[in-house]
Amino acid sequence: MIPTGIIAVFVLLLIIQPSIAQTESEAEDNQDYYFDEKDIKNPKKATILSAILPGSGQVYNGKSWKVPLIYGGFATNIYFIDFNDRRYKALRDALFQFDAGEANDFPNLNRDGLVRQVNYWRRNRDLNYFLFIGIYALNIIDAQVDAHLSSFDVSENLSFRLEPSYETLTAGGNIFGLTLKVNF
Repeated sequence: MIPTGIIAVFVLLLIIQPSIAQTESEAEDNQDYYFDEKDIKNPKKATILSAILPGSGQVYNGKSWKVPLIYGGFATNIYFIDFNDRRYKALRDALFQFDAGEANDFPNLNRDGLVRQVNYWRRNRDLNYFLFIGIYALNIIDAQVDAHLSSFDVSENLSFRLEPSYETLTAGGNIFGLTLKVNF
């Protein structure tokens, strides 16, 4: 049988150890973090800037590398809007010519095929308009979120580590994999 004195010491150590660890972590938590006023961004100002001129909110937040991505998205979207609109108008004119009994640019398509193609290209053009609105909204949301996170503390105590892992299953066999460990 284990003497009660040893059990008492073991229980006492279990009770004292978390409080010691807590005082050490409290000492780390009491460190002063100083933010320069120019580093903290105003989310309202970033949102308004980005709504007036896309990309200006990102420049205000100091993330000017995002501006070419935004304008690249706009330019690509405008190209596809124009492409789909040209195809839609060409097929629509061919449908009007087919209905009038004239020869058209798509002799292999009957009326049903022309109608399907007209609807397909119109739908793609219209969806690209919605995508344009989505890119614009994403620009505004990104500027606002980035401004909100400008005062977020990213100290050296925060880290991610990717480590290999190995586990033995109770039913037999082994598992190999990768583990993502987060320290904060």
